[in-house]
Amino acid sequence: MNILMLRHSAGFEHSYLPDAEVAIKALARKNNWLVNTTHLCQKITIESLEKLDLLIFATTGNLDFDVHQKQALLDFVKGGKGFLGIHNATDTCYDWPEYGEMIGGYFSGHPWTQEVNVIVEDVDHPSTRPLGNSFKVFDEIYTFKNWNRDNTNVLMRLDNDSVDLSKGNRDDHDYALGWCHEYGKGRVMYTALGHPDTLWHEDWFLEHISGCIKWAGCLES
Repeated sequence: MNILMLRHSAGFEHSYLPDAEVAIKALARKNNWLVNTTHLCQKITIESLEKLDLLIFATTGNLDFDVHQKQALLDFVKGGKGFLGIHNATDTCYDWPEYGEMIGGYFSGHPWTQEVNVIVEDVDHPSTRPLGNSFKVFDEIYTFKNWNRDNTNVLMRLDNDSVDLSKGNRDDHDYALGWCHEYGKGRVMYTALGHPDTLWHEDWFLEHISGCIKWAGCLES
């Protein structure tokens, strides 16, 4: 499998990014994948995407894509390839509504940075299989707008009993932390976890990321 990870920070630059690059390259060596990482938006082209099986975004802010790059990315996924968004991949491309539709929603705040309990809704998915029915994690918990669980397969959600719910910003109190769905003939996967640098050195979290990659890259169903 041939993977490209874009870690461009047009907005807030997350400190976990170097750790994530190293971790994902280590997973690639373990699984015989080819991974390249870049912070250059111009690396996303029709020609470069033709060589890829999976595109990973860990981005913030409005990315400097032209109309041709945007269409190429959408066509890449719709045509049968994979897309994985990590944490801040929902905090990007606000000027590109088709991207928000593809990934499933946009960042709307992070009211909780603390240890929370996460409820696994789909225990049979490759990304959540190692996690059990629930688990605890210290992370920056995102909330989302333009997101509806009817449009995706929710893999895990915040256990509302583990936080001060009055700090939330959704009327339905539905705070998903990972989801996946088909987009055209391709696959889109998103995990909201990953803000702390230390997570990228935890075996269980790397198993989660590996499962995300395998599902989005059509290596597992």
